Amino acid sequence: MLDLFDDNDDIHKPTISEDELSDEQVLIELKKIKEELKDQVVVLGHHYQQDDVINFADITGDSLQLAREAAKLDKPYVIFCGVHFMAETADMLTSPSQKVILPDLRAGCSMADMAKRSEIDRAWSFMTKSTNAKIVPVTYINCAATLKAFVGDNGGAICTSSNAEKIIKWALGEGEKLLFFPDQHLGRNTCFKMGIPLEDMVIYNPHMLNGGLTAEQIDKAKVILWYGFCSVHQGFTPEQVKAIKEKDPSVTVIVHPECNFETTQAADDNGSTSYIIEKIEKAPAGSKFAVGTEINLVNRLAHKHSDKTIVSLSPYQCLCTTMYRVRPRWLLASFRAIKENKPINIISVPEDIARSSLKALDRMLAIK
Repeated sequence: MLDLFDDNDDIHKPTISEDELSDEQVLIELKKIKEELKDQVVVLGHHYQQDDVINFADITGDSLQLAREAAKLDKPYVIFCGVHFMAETADMLTSPSQKVILPDLRAGCSMADMAKRSEIDRAWSFMTKSTNAKIVPVTYINCAATLKAFVGDNGGAICTSSNAEKIIKWALGEGEKLLFFPDQHLGRNTCFKMGIPLEDMVIYNPHMLNGGLTAEQIDKAKVILWYGFCSVHQGFTPEQVKAIKEKDPSVTVIVHPECNFETTQAADDNGSTSYIIEKIEKAPAGSKFAVGTEINLVNRLAHKHSDKTIVSLSPYQCLCTTMYRVRPRWLLASFRAIKENKPINIISVPEDIARSSLKALDRMLAIK
């Protein structure tokens, strides 16, 4: 698999001269070529993309939603304006005749990179030797296909932030213990919401011997959380919640469950991206929200719902920097390459990995 952060930047640069165009020229050319290739290409835009990219998206949404929408279409090219694991999921769900393209191969995910297949295999060996209880693995969809494949091959399922509670409930019905990766915060917040006390959860840190745990701790725990987190949502704090509420108690603080436990507990509400969007859309005019999630989405919501006050919970720019790597000029490079019948940056998941990953995804979809 390609190293997303290879020091040899030349392998990521387009072979054509988009870098010679001004930003304005890029947008003019992009609009023209997108119209020209509209029967061949669909552009997917994740919620966290900036507006200058979202403006060219045919479909916007969360990663799984976008992948499933692309699978319904018969267009031969799917340009995914997101990050690497999202494009992998789209490749697994679309037909073999469709090619999924990531405009910049360096667009990764810091959370996904915090769990590698070799680390998961090593952890699983230690955990299964430490207890006679059945451990069921669940992975957040924000991970590499190789990790989804591990879950598929070991009787587990994938989850999203929207259905995490349902999937975890299923997993604990299938076994006595849960291994949840790569995001510790989504796992902890969801399990606590389900009534599992914090003392029944332990953290496995792959950078420490045996994850920093003893066999006795594994045997005693009900939930084993992987030491991973989202660098964007990690930036929100309970102090920010307190400052907002002290300034104006009428503001509703709503955060994503990838935020840490203390912040989530301090907030008025928490939920997935789709939950946050729906909550704000349904709120009456004049409502006030401080939102703990990626800044591009917050700004877009504020612009769309101008009859409400919507601000970021953090005074700092909480930007998904890897998502930011997808820029209009790299989108233009993707279109130009397709026009020349020499598509670039194609994401292709090996058949055996895709087969195992889809087992985990199918389990998730089958859980009622």
